[in-house]
Amino acid sequence: NKYSRTLSQTPWILDGGRKSESSVEEEICGPLKKKFLFTEQRFSSSGREDVDVRMLGKGRPFVVEMGDPHRVRLTPEDLAEIQQEINKSADVKVRDLQIVEKNDINKLKEGEIEKTKTYSALCWSKEPLSQEQLQKLQEVKDLVIYQKTPIRVLHRRPLATRERVVYSMSAEKVDDLHFTLNLLTQAGTYIKEFVHGDFGRTTPNLGTLTGVECDILELDVQSVELDWPPSLGDT
Repeated sequence: NKYSRTLSQTPWILDGGRKSESSVEEEICGPLKKKFLFTEQRFSSSGREDVDVRMLGKGRPFVVEMGDPHRVRLTPEDLAEIQQEINKSADVKVRDLQIVEKNDINKLKEGEIEKTKTYSALCWSKEPLSQEQLQKLQEVKDLVIYQKTPIRVLHRRPLATRERVVYSMSAEKVDDLHFTLNLLTQAGTYIKEFVHGDFGRTTPNLGTLTGVECDILELDVQSVELDWPPSLGDT
């Protein structure tokens, strides 16, 4: 789980300088390194959220591959201690920390596209949306959308048009110009772009569905539907 809107998933270094003090990877791998004494690490997860997006619910499955660890045998009690140490962080919490087989890592990649994810977003509309307009969103099911690579990630991803599915949505009015949008989508959907349209690069989008220009102010991932790793009964 990530509870910060200023924390990147991996160390954020630009032009040789750090853009953030820490990262999800460092918050998790620091306590692990103290116990396993490894020389290198590889952090992987089932997808990733933006710096300003929180990861709530049961969290996002991840794996840390450790290179040349000086310790390889740890008891469940040792792992529970490491988990407690990680969870001292105000921004990152983990559960069900355990040793897994190398083959299990494939399950992370399966979850990136094959699974579904739920989100909640605080949105803004240029004009007030009526209750009827918001209600109409709830009637939309299995909406196929087409998303060109977002402008904000073009510097690191090839230009392509991706077909994604928004399975369901609902909206609740906050005030005249703000509402909460709840979404169930195919993994890999660009939610911010679905809301604001990305200058027409995502179609249809929330603006075309409501007939009113919309933007997104805050986004939370509520769940990643990947039932892995096995639960250890953590609370």
